[in-house]
Amino acid sequence: MRLYPKVIPTIAREVVQTLMQDGDLEVETLRIADAEMDMQAIMKEYLAADERVNAATREALDRRGYDHSRFNQVKREMADVRGFKMGDEGIEYVIGQMIEFLLISRNVEEVFSDDPILRKKIFGIFKRHLDVDDEIDREARARLKHLQEGTAAWEGEYSKTIELLRRSRGLI
Repeated sequence: MRLYPKVIPTIAREVVQTLMQDGDLEVETLRIADAEMDMQAIMKEYLAADERVNAATREALDRRGYDHSRFNQVKREMADVRGFKMGDEGIEYVIGQMIEFLLISRNVEEVFSDDPILRKKIFGIFKRHLDVDDEIDREARARLKHLQEGTAAWEGEYSKTIELLRRSRGLI
């Protein structure tokens, strides 16, 4: 799962609304927008930390003289050094941060549910919004059935199709 900046407001809104509707959370009406902004801030900080790891990775690649094909390998090293969680672990980390913040936020009156219940509900919201990469991949491959996979033509068209599908869904 990958967190896209454009879905952050939607996820934050759904987290607060769902938890309120299910009776897991109590937020004063005037503070709902602030509670949503708190959730957004957590996700935005995660993306900022991810960008810092990416910058350190690019620096390390240049310093070591590696080409960018080793980006993911070096990024994992940089993330480990910094204690940064990536992928599904990163999403779990963000969800944990959101739950912790709900418990201390001045914008939340009361939290009625236990952490595992909150985690499950928030994860479901994330999954609904972040599992789009697999859908986009399947749709792109379906559109490119006329080309032989692995060829230069297929690779070029695949990249273009992926970008087009992400744009059409408002992800980039």
